[in-house]
Amino acid sequence: PSCGCGKMAARPNFPPAYSTGMPPSGAYQNQAMAQRMMRSAYPGRGHANVGQRFQGIYQGRVTDLAKKKVADSKAKLRPKPKRLGDKMLSQRIRDLVPESKTYTDLLTFEQKLDATLTRKKLEIQETLKRPLKQKRKLRLFVSHNFFNLPKPNETDISMDQDSKPTPEWELKIEGRLLDESGARPETRIKGKFSSFLKSVIVELDPNLYGPDQHIIEWSKEGQAADSDGFQIRRIGDCSTKATIILTLHPEPIQYKLPSKLSKLLGVHTATRPIIIRAIWQYITTNSLQDPNEREYINCDKYFEQIFEVPRMKFTELPKRLYPLLGPPDPIVIHHQLNPDAPDSKKLVCYDIDVEVDDPVKSKMQTFVGTPSNQQEISSLDQKILETVEQINTLKLQREFYLGFSQNPQKFINEWLASQSRDLKLLSGNKVGNKEAERKAAYYQEKWVNDGVTRYFYQKVSQRRSELEQALGMRHP
Repeated sequence: PSCGCGKMAARPNFPPAYSTGMPPSGAYQNQAMAQRMMRSAYPGRGHANVGQRFQGIYQGRVTDLAKKKVADSKAKLRPKPKRLGDKMLSQRIRDLVPESKTYTDLLTFEQKLDATLTRKKLEIQETLKRPLKQKRKLRLFVSHNFFNLPKPNETDISMDQDSKPTPEWELKIEGRLLDESGARPETRIKGKFSSFLKSVIVELDPNLYGPDQHIIEWSKEGQAADSDGFQIRRIGDCSTKATIILTLHPEPIQYKLPSKLSKLLGVHTATRPIIIRAIWQYITTNSLQDPNEREYINCDKYFEQIFEVPRMKFTELPKRLYPLLGPPDPIVIHHQLNPDAPDSKKLVCYDIDVEVDDPVKSKMQTFVGTPSNQQEISSLDQKILETVEQINTLKLQREFYLGFSQNPQKFINEWLASQSRDLKLLSGNKVGNKEAERKAAYYQEKWVNDGVTRYFYQKVSQRRSELEQALGMRHP
C-alpha cells in the first residue's frame, strides 16, 4: 500500500495471528481498527511514520529495561546492611558449644546499649535546641594610680620647668570570670572580659578635659580580638570623678520589660521566649482566654492598661508586645580618682551576674556530632560477622564428616542422589520420581487429563505459529 508520498509504506509489526496471509475471521477488521487507533494516537503521514514511532518507543522501553537491570545488578553487588540476626549463632551450635551463651549474653547487652545510646542522643539533640546557660559571677576590678606627682614641700630651682615630668593618672578596668563557688577564677570556660560587654563608656569631668575629650568609648565591632581589660591614661594631678557605663552583651539577646508589665509578671529583664512564657502563664492563671473563641484573649484591667485594647488575638500578642520591650539597663559605676587616697581605696571590686554557656554543652555536641569510634565499631562488627560465617561453615563441614563417619554407604548414596538432583536443576531437566513413573497407577491420577490437554494445546499452538510464519513469508 502507498502512503500518498510515492513510497511503499512499511507493514506494522502486528502479532503473528494477524500478520499471516490467511488471517482468521475478523482479523482484517481488527487490523484496520488497530491502524486507525495508531493514526489517531500518533498522527503522521502514512504507516511508515507510525512504524518508526512504535519502533522508537520499543527501543526506549528496551533501554529503560536495560538500565533497570544494570541498577538491579549493582544493587545486588552492593553489600546489604547487616542485622542482629546475622550475628546470632544457631541453636545447634549453641548446643554443641555451651560457652557460646556468653556470646549471646553480650549480643543482648549490646542491643540494649545501642538502644540506650540512641535514645540519649535524641534527648541530647532536643536539649541542644534550647540554650544551655549557667549563671556565674563576673568580678570587675576598677583601679587607678597617679604618676610623676610632685612631692610635698619640694622646691627644686635648679630643674627647668619644661624638663619636669608631667603628672599623669591611669585608670584600669579589668574583669575575671569566677567559678561556681565564686571564690576562684573559672578555668573550664574560656572567655575574656570584653567578650561579655557590648560597649564601655567612661565619662570624665568636662571642665577639666574639655567638651570634646571627656568621653572615652569602646564598642564591640566585627571580629575584634577580646581582651582582659581596658586602660585609660590622661594628664592630671588633681582629683576627678569618672563615670563608667558598661553595657552587657548577653546571648541570646535579652530585653527590659516596661515597669507595669514587669511588676505584673515578676520579670525585669529576660529573653523573648521567657517573656512569652510568663505572659501565657499569667493568661492561664487568670483565665483570660475566651472560652468560646479560644484564639482571643480577654484583657483584664492590667492588660488593658498595658496593651491598650480590651480584647486581642493570640497572633497579635507579639506585634503589641515587642514595641514595649527595650534594651537592658547599663551598669553605671562612679569611681573617684584621688591622688591622696590610700591604696585600699584605689582598687574597688564589683560582682556582676552573667550567663555563660554550660560546659556540658560542648561535650554534648562532641558526643552527638563526632562519631569518633564509629569506624572502629563498624570494623569490629565486620570481624564478628566474618567469624560467625566461618563458624557456620565449620558446622556444615563437621556435619558432613560426622554423617560420613557414622554410615559411609548411606551417606554416599544420599549425597550422590542430592548431587544428581542439583545437576538436573542446573541443566534444565525436570526432576521426577522414576519409581512412581514406572507404574500404571501414576498415569491414572486426576492431573493426567489436564496435563495431556495442555501438552497437545502447546504443541498445536507451536505448529500453528510455525505455519503462520511460513505463510507470512510467502505472502508479504
